[in-house]
Amino acid sequence: MIKEIDRNDIGECVNVIRKSFLTVAEEFGFTADNAPRFTAFATDEERLLWQLEKEHRLMYAYCLESGEIIGYYSLALQDNHECELNNLCVLPEYRHKHIGTDLLDDAYSKARSKGCTKINIGIVEENAVLRKWYENNGFVHVGTKKFDFFPFTCGYMEILLLETIDKL
Repeated sequence: MIKEIDRNDIGECVNVIRKSFLTVAEEFGFTADNAPRFTAFATDEERLLWQLEKEHRLMYAYCLESGEIIGYYSLALQDNHECELNNLCVLPEYRHKHIGTDLLDDAYSKARSKGCTKINIGIVEENAVLRKWYENNGFVHVGTKKFDFFPFTCGYMEILLLETIDKL
């Protein structure tokens, strides 16, 4: 089940995000020292509360029947009828069960309901598996950028929501 989160869920969402992104950090050798702004290290309750209450991001969690949160994503709405998908993740032990795809399909639906015509994402460019997954789900690679504060290249992808109608 996917539900909209509120401030009471923030702590559990932080744990899901950190644990999920830590597998990427370990795979690519990111640490709190060489990539302190990477999601696995930079996400905390204060940051997520700011995004929820001050930025008014839409935040959703995938929950088991028990209510335990095992997946997460957020959408940052932009003035140009676009939105940015952030922190889509699933706990490692629940991966490869189509939960990520369910979350992505939900993001398409929620973005459309808010009038968005495009979703943008940023990924670790060197993560070929993740890039391929997003491409298989309709995203198109549109560029890269290297920042001094990351030991990786940021890859940028987007999807026009009109193209996802057949997927839903």
